[in-house]
Amino acid sequence: MPPLKWPAEDMLGPVIDALPEPVFVIDAETHALAFNGPARALAPALGVGEPILRSLRSPDMLDAAMRVLAGGAAEKASWVERLPVERWFEAHIAPIRFPGYETAAMISLRDLTEAHRVERMRVDFVANASHELRTPLASLLGFVETLQGPAKNDPAARDKFLSIMREQAQRMARLIDDLLSLSRIEQHMHVRPAESVDFTTLVMHIVDTLTPMAEEDGVSLALDLEPSVIVPGDRDELARIVENLIENALKYGRSEGAAKPVEITLARKGAMAVFSVRDHGPGVAQEHIPRLTERFYRVDAGKSRAKGGTGLGLAIVKHIVLRHRGRLAIESALGEGSLFRVKLPAATPGASGPR
Repeated sequence: MPPLKWPAEDMLGPVIDALPEPVFVIDAETHALAFNGPARALAPALGVGEPILRSLRSPDMLDAAMRVLAGGAAEKASWVERLPVERWFEAHIAPIRFPGYETAAMISLRDLTEAHRVERMRVDFVANASHELRTPLASLLGFVETLQGPAKNDPAARDKFLSIMREQAQRMARLIDDLLSLSRIEQHMHVRPAESVDFTTLVMHIVDTLTPMAEEDGVSLALDLEPSVIVPGDRDELARIVENLIENALKYGRSEGAAKPVEITLARKGAMAVFSVRDHGPGVAQEHIPRLTERFYRVDAGKSRAKGGTGLGLAIVKHIVLRHRGRLAIESALGEGSLFRVKLPAATPGASGPR
């Protein structure tokens, strides 16, 4: 470790500690002269006087630092940290001078991880949305051309194709409705709904509307609802949570052989209202569970589309739950069914009457 010619850490520490981003000050041999708190968190093993190469393993950034230390102008360089998790940084290296050090440089790191994640999500979202719309649109165009040509005077073919065209148009309408719903929820994520909603009554209403669908699928609904569970929230969005989770259980959670009921429970536990939907279907493998709430993620894409799914239902549920400052938990195992549990803050006693 080279001897320090000046207490650089004492001199620069108070200045760089005021900066929110990781900042390192290095000498002509790339030894660390000083670094702030965020830099210490990023490189906990680095000590004053030690080469930054030991902790910041970025050849491009170090090459840029050497050019700056050799008298060059300030430079920028990209740096990707792969472990323990992938993180993206933009490094800005600039020459500095202070008493005792005629040759030194300051490296400031800007964390671009979140920006890269959002951009990747945006690209994936656009690609998935385009794909989901392109398929039914291509079908519609193909059937229109057929009806205008070979099947122009064929009543049987016309009726068949018009029925399929209606299904494809409905599929696009559902997808657009879900996209618009997701967009509206995201726009108001920072605004917490505060109106009082009788969650018990709401669940019972949704169950009544979905009972015909359950009977058509040969599935019964078993209810265990605590009366008068009141939560602060948006009634329409809370209804969307209940509807999406029960519909998912009916569509994808049917058990083989003797049909077991879909179990729907609601209870107040402490300061939280806990709503859960359990099915006894085929279940989901563990590797899929963390991704179930991603937009357009499907365990079985063909089965989902065949049942009218858009791939956005659980993403909508997750965003509504987050807007209501709640939590969504998913438990599942192959052959054992799935449990979706939503925890929402319950209204305090004496709150205004429910809607």
